[in-house]
Amino acid sequence: MFSVLISIYYKEKPEHFNACMKSIWDQQTLKPTEIVLVEDGPLTTELYESIAVWSERLQQTLRIIKLQDNVGTGKAKNIGLQNCQYEIVSIVDTDDISVSDRFEKQIKCFEADSELVILGGQITEFVDDITSPSGMRIVPLDNPALRQYAKKQSPFNNMTISYRKSKIMEVGGYQHHLWMEDYNLFLRVIAKGYKIQNLPDVLVYARIDNGMHARRKGYEYIKSEKQLLNLKKELKIQNPIHANILFLIRSAFRLMPSSLLGKIYNTFLRKKVHK
Repeated sequence: MFSVLISIYYKEKPEHFNACMKSIWDQQTLKPTEIVLVEDGPLTTELYESIAVWSERLQQTLRIIKLQDNVGTGKAKNIGLQNCQYEIVSIVDTDDISVSDRFEKQIKCFEADSELVILGGQITEFVDDITSPSGMRIVPLDNPALRQYAKKQSPFNNMTISYRKSKIMEVGGYQHHLWMEDYNLFLRVIAKGYKIQNLPDVLVYARIDNGMHARRKGYEYIKSEKQLLNLKKELKIQNPIHANILFLIRSAFRLMPSSLLGKIYNTFLRKKVHK
């Protein structure tokens, strides 16, 4: 038995939400025991109508948590996590498509390894058409490689992860860190010495906004990078000198023109998909 945790806000498109729900229910070889859907503030009429259809279909399996105000992804996930009834929780993003055996593969791994705390996998990215992928984000597989990788960038594809609720709550759950709540959480789990792992399989087709990566720039992002630097030093994740150098490099990227930043991202941080 396991929970699926989803947070949704007003900017989501109903057709994307419906495709996501079909992928985690209609098309799954192992269906979730419950789906906890957090409405992060007021939604559009169209989204409420879509949710109502799924609520009618799934009955008690779909548990809806309504938040009066938009509190952001991290806080919304924390509230949802507290309402999840089962120890294993799978994170789902409302605009992504989970592969049909995602949950079956992940739950088998947790059942086979009681020390495993976070398990993710690979993603294939697409813009509009899932049959025309634009790239892949490949992350390391085993515990030692992931710990090393985490010094430079997030060791997981956020939308693929499943984890043990008790251990996530133990390290403080999600904490406010603009655009990096997940990375922040992963570093705290790693600092505790817990076992983490990625599967070599693509678990999710991740919908991306064309040009999204090129817009990840500006002083707000640099402030977030500084918070990341401070966290690494506090947790003793990385040598302070190396951490400072990496902060300067990452901050320099945040000040680049969007066109150049997009090219660098697509060239060095994503694997091309051969069609």
